[in-house]
Amino acid sequence: MPSLDPKSLSTSKLHGYLLSAVAPRPIAFASTIDANGKPNLSPFSFFNVFSANPPIMIFSPARRVRDNTTKHTLKNAEITKEVVINVVNYGMVHQMSLSSIEYPEDVNEFEKAGLTMLKSDIVKPFRVAEAPVQFECKVNDIIKLGTEGGAGNLIICEVVKLHIDDEILDKNDAIDQRKLDLVARAGGSYYSRAKEGFFEIPKPISQLGIGVDSFPEHVKNSMILTGNDLGMLGNIEALPSKTSVNNFVEHVGERYPNIKTATHREKHKLAHNYLSFGDIESAWKILLS
Repeated sequence: MPSLDPKSLSTSKLHGYLLSAVAPRPIAFASTIDANGKPNLSPFSFFNVFSANPPIMIFSPARRVRDNTTKHTLKNAEITKEVVINVVNYGMVHQMSLSSIEYPEDVNEFEKAGLTMLKSDIVKPFRVAEAPVQFECKVNDIIKLGTEGGAGNLIICEVVKLHIDDEILDKNDAIDQRKLDLVARAGGSYYSRAKEGFFEIPKPISQLGIGVDSFPEHVKNSMILTGNDLGMLGNIEALPSKTSVNNFVEHVGERYPNIKTATHREKHKLAHNYLSFGDIESAWKILLS
């Protein structure tokens, strides 16, 4: 495995490593206006949400690596202290990409990308009507991380109003991630469509899980069970009782008649199968039988 000193790499090479390894990243489709009220629209993948109380989002228009210039978005945010952050779903990803072209300052990217300008309620920049969620924000602060090409500029935004399309809400008024259909940015020209890769992991229990260090040695050092298997097995409060293990073995005896005499390896394979269906309790009972 190569071990690299960032200072030994060119900025463009390091930039490529960072963007490819830290991925996928959410996209802030940032709408601003200049001092004369002319709209600007540009996407940024150095972006995330950092606080709910107060509601804070941060995105970073970095200085261009090739020539150390900055985006119009940064200049506008510095002057007007307002921005709308729109989320990007699959239905508008190509329009979003088109808007990222470095058009001259007086060009309206909404028009170039064929997107609809929607008047905001509180701030002056326009919302993207096609975006399923739009956040009107005040700029609280801008932190410049450097003066050379590749340096970021953290625009700290406080959400003052949010707009959510009814079509992406479930019966509990929560956002349905599949209906939202977000896209995310990776390295090079790669993007990912979030809903195609969704899977669920039960949140760790409120009580302390036993952890891998509490496992029997043959389980902890298994050559069959994966790291994910061990993580699932460690998220329980206590191992099954001997009585429950014996009852389970009797119950599955017809399906697995040799379970009582099976080797550790055979039990681990069977437990791995149960874990693939999320059945942690049965997996443990097999491992302890």
